[in-house]
Amino acid sequence: MRSSRPSERDPLEESELESFPVYDGVLLKVRRDRVALPDGSESVREYITHPGAVVVVAVLPDGRLLFERQFRYPLRRAFLELPAGKIDAGEDLLACARRELREETGYEAGTWQYLGVMHPCIGYSDERIEMFLARDLMHVGDALDDGEFLEILTFSVDEAVRAVMEGAITDAKTITALFRALPELGLGISEFPA
Repeated sequence: MRSSRPSERDPLEESELESFPVYDGVLLKVRRDRVALPDGSESVREYITHPGAVVVVAVLPDGRLLFERQFRYPLRRAFLELPAGKIDAGEDLLACARRELREETGYEAGTWQYLGVMHPCIGYSDERIEMFLARDLMHVGDALDDGEFLEILTFSVDEAVRAVMEGAITDAKTITALFRALPELGLGISEFPA
């Protein structure tokens, strides 16, 4: 299996010749680059730069998982998601995960495990989402950001997987983090509920 990380020897690598800012927003920045293709020809690549984010699979003492229902304006509807949020400049990944879990759900976790990274939209963004599993939760009260509104829900692992399989959960970071956490939650891939 070939590495997904480009190297100087990767015959598919494209190299930046010039980079131009197109839009500089509060959260997102858009760039247009002129690139050299593997065959020596040139092309243009437009993409969004993103500061990165975390997502947390938070397990309550009874084994249920914390979810939130949040309105997402680009698609004009509410989605079921795991707790997640943007990494602030210079912020440690675990510190961000702890902060987001506390702010959004009101819980703190005694045990943390890193699950890996996912890239939600590789065709047009450099965004990465770092995934964590949080256990030994204790409710301490939420601290939502101004302008942030959400509902907290709980699902068993089986209910969460079923919600993915039935299309009730479609958020990529939630599906990926749940999938990565399954072995730690005692459910193998072959044991997905039908």
